Amino acid sequence: MTLLYMSAAAMALTAIAHSAFGEKRLIVPLLAQPSEVLSGYRPKLVRFAWHYTSVLMLLTAALVAWPDTPVALIRLTGAAWLLAGVLDALYTRFKHVGWPLLSVSGLLAIAGTCP
Repeated sequence: MTLLYMSAAAMALTAIAHSAFGEKRLIVPLLAQPSEVLSGYRPKLVRFAWHYTSVLMLLTAALVAWPDTPVALIRLTGAAWLLAGVLDALYTRFKHVGWPLLSVSGLLAIAGTCP
């Protein structure tokens, strides 16, 4: 159970970092650029989608730590986080800061379900 709590904590940390650093380093500079594509309601939609992703990360953290969550669901969640971390590392050639936390979160979730 300790590994599951560690996984949930890593997922929550990832969510907070995603929201805070993404807002500062991606959303604000992106929306400051003049663009027809990012006009009207779209800037708010981009910001909403970005931060809603962080909310979903927090939801998966709760799922992993929740008592009596089915093992298969925890493993599936861990696999999704691990896959996200591996793909992030490969796509960015290990330059994006998020891949280690994504990967570790997934690995801890999977390991936490092993006897």
